[in-house]
Amino acid sequence: MGKIKSFLIEHEMKLVLVTGFVLVALISFQFGYVEGKKGQTKAIVIEKTTEMAKIDSENAQAVAGAATPEITQNPAETKNLAPNCNYVGSKNSNKVHLPTCSFAKRIKPANLVCFSSLDDALKQGRVADKTCIK
Repeated sequence: MGKIKSFLIEHEMKLVLVTGFVLVALISFQFGYVEGKKGQTKAIVIEKTTEMAKIDSENAQAVAGAATPEITQNPAETKNLAPNCNYVGSKNSNKVHLPTCSFAKRIKPANLVCFSSLDDALKQGRVADKTCIK
């Protein structure tokens, strides 16, 4: 016990100084954290309405010509694409997806290609996406 007491007495000034610095650092961090939370706002979410999607789809069809498949106004509604659209792909990719796959929902309407079967897609050199077709 004598060693600890002599150590504390010998280094008393240094221990007080280090403890003070640690406390100031903790208080500063907490103050900065609280101030940062005050200025934080919720993220702004911009959603495309069906009317905007329809306009985008019409513009894309006008640019692409008649080769664009018949799709619904909202690209997220992939179940209503075409009667024979059991698999979908993009003109810019060699992968094929299920219409319900999250990757399929990201395909722009102007780039959407429909396939009635997986064999049709594979015959055209497409590769089945491993995340949605197992």
